[in-house]
Amino acid sequence: MTWYKDAVFYELRVRAFHDANGDGIGDFAGLTQKLDYLSDLGITALWLLPFYPSPLRDDGYDIADYCAVHPAVGTLEDFRVFVDAAHARGIRVVTELVLNHTSDSHAWFQRARRAPPGSTERDFYVWSDTPDRYADARIIFTDYENSNWAWDPVAKAYYWHRFIPGGGTLAWRNSMRGSAAIRLATAL
Repeated sequence: MTWYKDAVFYELRVRAFHDANGDGIGDFAGLTQKLDYLSDLGITALWLLPFYPSPLRDDGYDIADYCAVHPAVGTLEDFRVFVDAAHARGIRVVTELVLNHTSDSHAWFQRARRAPPGSTERDFYVWSDTPDRYADARIIFTDYENSNWAWDPVAKAYYWHRFIPGGGTLAWRNSMRGSAAIRLATAL
Protein backbone atom coordinates (compact mmCIF):
# COMPACT_ATOMS: atom_id res chain seq x y z
CA MET A 1 0.00 0.00 0.00
CA THR A 2 2.45 2.63 -1.18
CA TRP A 3 0.22 4.50 -3.64
CA TYR A 4 0.93 7.76 -1.81
CA LYS A 5 4.64 7.67 -2.70
CA ASP A 6 3.91 8.53 -6.32
CA ALA A 7 0.66 10.42 -5.80
CA VAL A 8 0.20 14.03 -6.82
CA PHE A 9 -1.62 15.58 -3.86
CA TYR A 10 -3.70 18.71 -3.95
CA GLU A 11 -4.66 20.07 -0.54
CA LEU A 12 -7.78 22.18 -0.37
CA ARG A 13 -10.33 23.75 1.91
CA VAL A 14 -13.74 22.90 0.46
CA ARG A 15 -15.37 26.17 1.53
CA ALA A 16 -12.66 28.16 -0.26
CA PHE A 17 -12.52 26.20 -3.52
CA HIS A 18 -15.60 26.46 -5.77
CA ASP A 19 -19.13 27.64 -4.99
CA ALA A 20 -21.88 25.80 -6.87
CA ASN A 21 -24.94 27.35 -5.21
CA GLY A 22 -23.95 31.04 -5.37
CA ASP A 23 -23.78 31.73 -1.63
CA GLY A 24 -20.10 32.72 -1.74
CA ILE A 25 -18.87 29.60 0.08
CA GLY A 26 -17.25 26.67 -1.68
CA ASP A 27 -19.14 23.40 -1.39
CA PHE A 28 -18.97 19.72 -2.32
CA ALA A 29 -21.20 20.27 -5.34
CA GLY A 30 -18.71 22.87 -6.59
CA LEU A 31 -15.75 20.61 -5.89
CA THR A 32 -17.48 17.80 -7.78
CA GLN A 33 -17.98 20.16 -10.75
CA LYS A 34 -14.23 20.87 -10.83
CA LEU A 35 -12.99 17.25 -10.68
CA ASP A 36 -12.31 17.08 -14.42
CA TYR A 37 -10.19 20.25 -14.11
CA LEU A 38 -8.25 18.75 -11.19
CA SER A 39 -7.81 15.49 -13.08
CA ASP A 40 -6.49 17.41 -16.11
CA LEU A 41 -3.89 19.00 -13.80
CA GLY A 42 -2.63 15.50 -13.02
CA ILE A 43 -3.96 15.39 -9.47
CA THR A 44 -4.22 11.82 -8.18
CA ALA A 45 -5.17 12.54 -4.56
CA LEU A 46 -7.16 15.30 -2.87
CA TRP A 47 -6.36 16.14 0.74
CA LEU A 48 -9.39 17.84 2.26
CA LEU A 49 -8.95 20.09 5.27
CA PRO A 50 -11.67 19.75 7.94
CA PHE A 51 -15.20 20.09 6.55
CA TYR A 52 -17.12 18.77 9.55
CA PRO A 53 -19.66 20.73 11.61
CA SER A 54 -17.74 23.26 13.67
CA PRO A 55 -18.23 26.64 15.32
CA LEU A 56 -15.22 27.68 13.14
CA ARG A 57 -13.29 29.35 15.94
CA ASP A 58 -10.21 27.36 14.84
CA ASP A 59 -10.76 27.36 11.06
CA GLY A 60 -12.74 24.11 11.25
CA TYR A 61 -10.22 22.21 13.36
CA ASP A 62 -12.60 22.58 16.32
CA ILE A 63 -14.80 19.72 15.17
CA ALA A 64 -18.27 19.37 16.69
CA ASP A 65 -19.30 16.16 14.88
CA TYR A 66 -16.95 13.75 13.10
CA CYS A 67 -19.82 11.94 11.33
CA ALA A 68 -21.41 14.84 9.44
CA VAL A 69 -20.65 17.63 6.98
CA HIS A 70 -20.73 21.35 7.83
CA PRO A 71 -24.01 22.58 6.31
CA ALA A 72 -22.25 25.49 4.57
CA VAL A 73 -20.42 23.00 2.30
CA GLY A 74 -23.23 20.56 1.69
CA THR A 75 -24.60 17.32 3.04
CA LEU A 76 -23.27 13.85 3.70
CA GLU A 77 -24.93 12.80 0.43
CA ASP A 78 -23.06 15.61 -1.41
CA PHE A 79 -19.83 14.27 0.09
CA ARG A 80 -20.65 10.72 -1.03
CA VAL A 81 -21.42 11.92 -4.57
CA PHE A 82 -18.10 13.81 -4.61
CA VAL A 83 -16.11 10.76 -3.38
CA ASP A 84 -17.74 8.48 -5.96
CA ALA A 85 -17.05 11.01 -8.74
CA ALA A 86 -13.43 11.43 -7.61
CA HIS A 87 -12.88 7.66 -7.51
CA ALA A 88 -14.43 7.34 -10.99
CA ARG A 89 -11.60 9.60 -12.20
CA GLY A 90 -8.92 7.68 -10.32
CA ILE A 91 -8.55 10.41 -7.70
CA ARG A 92 -8.14 9.29 -4.10
CA VAL A 93 -9.64 11.34 -1.28
CA VAL A 94 -7.83 11.89 2.02
CA THR A 95 -9.66 13.71 4.79
CA GLU A 96 -7.97 15.48 7.64
CA LEU A 97 -9.34 13.74 10.71
CA VAL A 98 -8.33 15.76 13.76
CA LEU A 99 -8.24 13.35 16.69
CA ASN A 100 -6.26 15.44 19.15
CA HIS A 101 -9.07 17.75 20.22
CA THR A 102 -12.70 18.66 19.59
CA SER A 103 -14.91 21.69 19.89
CA ASP A 104 -16.51 22.25 23.25
CA SER A 105 -19.83 21.84 21.41
CA HIS A 106 -18.99 18.21 20.51
CA ALA A 107 -21.25 15.64 22.24
CA TRP A 108 -18.19 14.04 23.86
CA PHE A 109 -17.22 17.33 25.51
CA GLN A 110 -20.79 18.05 26.56
CA ARG A 111 -20.98 14.62 28.25
CA ALA A 112 -17.53 15.04 29.81
CA ARG A 113 -18.22 18.43 31.37
CA ARG A 114 -21.39 17.09 33.04
CA ALA A 115 -19.90 13.78 34.18
CA PRO A 116 -18.44 13.34 37.66
CA PRO A 117 -14.65 13.72 38.03
CA GLY A 118 -12.86 10.42 37.52
CA SER A 119 -15.64 8.89 35.40
CA THR A 120 -14.93 7.40 31.98
CA GLU A 121 -16.97 10.14 30.28
CA ARG A 122 -15.14 12.94 32.11
CA ASP A 123 -11.78 11.38 31.32
CA PHE A 124 -12.32 11.69 27.55
CA TYR A 125 -10.58 15.06 28.05
CA VAL A 126 -7.70 16.39 30.13
CA TRP A 127 -9.03 18.19 33.23
CA SER A 128 -7.43 19.82 36.25
CA ASP A 129 -8.47 21.65 39.38
CA THR A 130 -5.63 24.10 38.79
CA PRO A 131 -4.17 25.82 35.71
CA ASP A 132 -0.67 25.08 37.02
CA ARG A 133 -0.28 21.55 35.60
CA TYR A 134 2.09 21.25 32.61
CA ALA A 135 3.45 24.72 33.34
CA ASP A 136 6.47 24.07 31.09
CA ALA A 137 4.35 23.31 28.02
CA ARG A 138 4.75 25.91 25.30
CA ILE A 139 1.77 28.14 24.61
CA ILE A 140 1.20 28.05 20.86
CA PHE A 141 -0.76 31.28 20.33
CA THR A 142 1.09 33.65 22.63
CA ASP A 143 -0.41 36.68 20.90
CA TYR A 144 -3.78 36.01 22.55
CA GLU A 145 -3.28 33.14 25.01
CA ASN A 146 -1.55 33.18 28.37
CA SER A 147 -2.41 29.61 29.34
CA ASN A 148 -3.17 26.23 27.81
CA TRP A 149 -5.96 25.82 30.36
CA ALA A 150 -9.49 27.22 30.18
CA TRP A 151 -12.03 27.27 32.98
CA ASP A 152 -15.26 25.40 32.30
CA PRO A 153 -18.06 26.67 34.55
CA VAL A 154 -20.21 23.57 33.97
CA ALA A 155 -17.47 21.10 34.97
CA LYS A 156 -16.12 23.51 37.57
CA ALA A 157 -12.63 22.56 36.41
CA TYR A 158 -9.99 23.61 33.90
CA TYR A 159 -9.69 21.76 30.59
CA TRP A 160 -6.47 21.53 28.59
CA HIS A 161 -6.39 23.05 25.11
CA ARG A 162 -3.28 23.25 22.99
CA PHE A 163 -4.79 25.52 20.38
CA ILE A 164 -7.77 27.64 21.36
CA PRO A 165 -10.16 27.82 24.29
CA GLY A 166 -13.32 26.11 23.17
CA GLY A 167 -11.37 23.14 21.87
CA GLY A 168 -10.64 20.58 24.56
CA THR A 169 -7.73 18.15 24.19
CA LEU A 170 -8.77 14.51 24.15
CA ALA A 171 -7.15 12.14 26.64
CA TRP A 172 -5.54 9.21 24.82
CA ARG A 173 -5.05 7.35 28.11
CA ASN A 174 -8.80 6.72 28.20
CA SER A 175 -9.34 3.39 26.47
CA MET A 176 -12.98 4.17 25.59
CA ARG A 177 -11.89 7.42 23.95
CA GLY A 178 -9.20 5.57 22.02
CA SER A 179 -11.74 2.99 20.86
CA ALA A 180 -14.10 5.75 19.73
CA ALA A 181 -11.31 7.39 17.72
CA ILE A 182 -10.36 4.09 16.09
CA ARG A 183 -14.01 3.46 15.15
CA LEU A 184 -14.11 6.91 13.52
CA ALA A 185 -10.90 6.40 11.60
CA THR A 186 -11.88 2.98 10.29
CA ALA A 187 -15.45 3.99 9.41
CA LEU A 188 -14.36 6.60 6.90
